[in-house]
Order: sequence, then C-alpha cells, then structure tokens
Amino acid sequence: MIAAVSWVPKGVAKSVPSVADPPSKEEIEELIKASDLERSREDSGSEEDDQEMDVDAAKQTGEVSQALAVASALGRSSKVNKSETKFDDIADGLQELDMDNYDDEEDGIELFSTGLGDLYYPSNSMDPYIKDEDDDDSEDLEDMAIKPKDAVIVCACNKDEFSNLEVWILDETSDGDSNIYVHHEVPLSAFPLCTAWLDCPLKGGEKGNFIAVGSMEPAIEIWDLDIIDEVQPAVVLGGIEEKKKKKGEKVPIKYKEGSHTDSVLGLAWNKHFRNILASASADKQVKIWDVDAGKCDITMEHHTDKVQAVAWNHHEPQVLLSGSFDRSVVMKDGRLPSDPGFKWSVTADVESLAWDPHDKHLFVVSLEDGTVQGFDIRAAKCGSASDLKPSFTLHAHDKAVCTISYNPLAPNLLATGSTDKMVKLWDLSNNQPSCLVSKNPKAGAIFSVSFSEDNPFLLAIGGSKGTLELWDTLSEAEVARRFGTTAS
Repeated sequence: MIAAVSWVPKGVAKSVPSVADPPSKEEIEELIKASDLERSREDSGSEEDDQEMDVDAAKQTGEVSQALAVASALGRSSKVNKSETKFDDIADGLQELDMDNYDDEEDGIELFSTGLGDLYYPSNSMDPYIKDEDDDDSEDLEDMAIKPKDAVIVCACNKDEFSNLEVWILDETSDGDSNIYVHHEVPLSAFPLCTAWLDCPLKGGEKGNFIAVGSMEPAIEIWDLDIIDEVQPAVVLGGIEEKKKKKGEKVPIKYKEGSHTDSVLGLAWNKHFRNILASASADKQVKIWDVDAGKCDITMEHHTDKVQAVAWNHHEPQVLLSGSFDRSVVMKDGRLPSDPGFKWSVTADVESLAWDPHDKHLFVVSLEDGTVQGFDIRAAKCGSASDLKPSFTLHAHDKAVCTISYNPLAPNLLATGSTDKMVKLWDLSNNQPSCLVSKNPKAGAIFSVSFSEDNPFLLAIGGSKGTLELWDTLSEAEVARRFGTTAS
C-alpha cells in the first residue's frame, strides 16, 4: 500500500545524489541495539520459546559437528588403512582423479578452445568483449542524474511487512512524452502513516531536501533525499530510550524527552518558519518541534482522543489547525499554547483537514462518515463551539474520506479520495460544492492525494494497491471548462 505521497519542488533535489558511506562500527552497534530493543518489546518472555530455540540450536550444532567429522575423515582417508575405513570407494575415486595435480596443464589440451586458437589482445581497450569502466561510470551517473525540470514524488509504502520510501522521478520530454520510474528507495524501520517534505538546512547551506516520516512508532524520522543507500535518518525526533536488557528481565518502556508515546498520525511543516514541524499522535497530543535543534518546543493536549491531522495556515504561519477522533477541530496560535483557541464540532471522526491556500479564513475537514465540511474562521468570533456551524456539508463519498488536497493555482478546486476507491474533483465556489469529475484510478482504497505545486493540475494518488497513479485533471472537459483560463 501507499500510505502517503509528497511532492518535492522542482530544482530542489541534488542533480547527482550522493552515495552514503558504509555505516561505522558505532552506527552498526546502534542498529543492533535498536533491533534488540524492538525484539525485547515484542518478546512475551516465554521460557518455552527460549527452550525450543536452545534445542534447535543444539541440534544444528550437532549436525555441523557431524559434517565436520565426515569432512575430516575424508581428508585423512588416504592415510588410513583401507581395510579399516568405510570410505574406500571415495578415497579410490579421489586418488584416481589426482586432485592434487588438477590445476597442472597438460600439453596438447586446450580447454574451452574455439578450435582456432585463443586470441590475444595487447590491451583491454582493444578487446571488444571488455567494456570500458569509464563508460559504465558515465552511464551510471546519467541514470542517477535528476534534471532541474524533473518532478520528484515521494511515496511512503508498505508491502509484505517491509516498509520504505520510494523516490519517483517523472521525466517529461520536450515532445510531450513522459517517463516515470523509481529513482531510489529508503528503508524504514516501521509502518509509515504520514509524510511532510521540508527544506530546513539540517546539514548546512541555505536549503535542504528532507522528508519527515510519521509511523506506527512514536519517533519521527527525517531522511535526507539527496543521499542514496542511507540506512539511518538524518534526525530522529523523540522515540524510545535504548536500554540493555538481561535475559528474562522485563524492562519498562522509557521515552525520550518530549517524545510522543504512540503512533504519529499527522505531520505539517511550516514553510515560513522552516525549522518548525507540527505532529499529531494517537497519544491525544499535538507537538511543535524544532527540527534543527532536534527537540520538542511545545506540547498541547486540547483533544480527548487520537489526533489525526494538523495543518499550518498558509497566510498566518503561527496559526495551527488540528483534527481529532473526538469529533472536533481546534485552531490555536502556536505562540500561545495555553490559550484554548477556537473549537468546531463535526459529525464524525476527523480523517484529514486543509487550509484554503487562496483564502486565509477558510478550511475544509474530511470525515470518517464520507462527508466533507467547510468552515469560515470569521464566524468563530460570534460564539462558542456549539454555535460554530459549517459553511457547507458535502456528502462526498460512500466511505471514509481519508485525504483531501486543494489545487494550489485554481481557487475552489478540491480533490477528495476515499476508501470507496474513488477520487473526485469539486468546485467549492460560493459554498455550494458541485462534483466536476468522479474517477476510479484503479489504486484500491485511496489513502493520499496531492496536487503538484509546479504542475498544479497534476494529481498524485496513492492507495491500497501500492501503485503510484498520476491524473492530469486538466484533461477532463469540465475541469478545463471551469478552470482552463486559470491554467493558461
């Protein structure tokens, strides 16, 4: 499945990504410790399992010893009286083969000869069967190069208990053709749930190219997309403290300072304050992180159930929105975490939410019951949460609406995706939503949709089938009729 998709702005990715250095001894030890810690958490402490493993190990050791004994006997067979060994036939066969002199050449015998004699070339460059290493290197560099006009899409995937990030390249040629392929992959230690791209320069310079990943674990991993074959994230926010465990000892889980204590369900990067990342968790908390310092600055506990999504306002970057399974949406000023903020009640569990990039007062929320609701924060000045009614309620899908995406160029154009396997495009003009197009992209249950900033009418789609789908929404007649002028 594809749990989340994120676009990387064109021209940001390094033209030729670096290859990671092999892990140091210390890094390998850290990985081993982390693996041991994970196993200790999953281990039920059953002594019967340990005993079975010991028996299997002893059995395997016995089989190895027996094999070594046989090999030793074979090696001594030429020195042992044939009447006293049971390997007479084997020893006779080895003696007849004369294995000690096997590699000695005999005159007049040409093994693997063509019958015309072996050809000899004074140098490798003259031999047509030997390829120039420089040619190989140049071809490899060309294959790995990312051009400034290439579109880059990052998919958070899981297949057969293996989790990873797939970095896709969309290469659009001058003649209108396109080629899409996986450039490289990044292994993940846990099932991914959400991603957020960020350009905070964590390794110096003016900008970086990183992706933050929230997963079933409490830690948030931040990976450098300009490095391939990397085995460890550049930064880890929170997580579980590593502690050595003795056999049979139950060690209580201890979390790092400021860490979430459950799965991370939503992430949002602040484009204006580029070192700031917000996170939503199943532990009912919303946290604001300084990714450059690698620490949690603010923890907010204004929800009473799992927090599914967070989003920063595009025009007022200190304003943060959060949606929860407690059927509420809360808007708060990140500078005033103790302030109660404003609260809206919704009709079902929140699945996702998004600020309108064209109007700082508007946002939409998608819900588990298949509806999408729109709100205007200016109405929040009028009363309490019970009086804050939605601007519109849209029965968008037959099942949960897991994902929504505003078009960054065309006002009022919204994409929705659902576990009913459908993706729909809506015109929200005048708070009277109308469906423009409904499509089954053959991606299974839809978990993530996202419009591209660089090619605004290109929609990336990820779902339960694990295949990345791209939809040129402007090719749809109704979209072109309503928003074609905006596109041009």
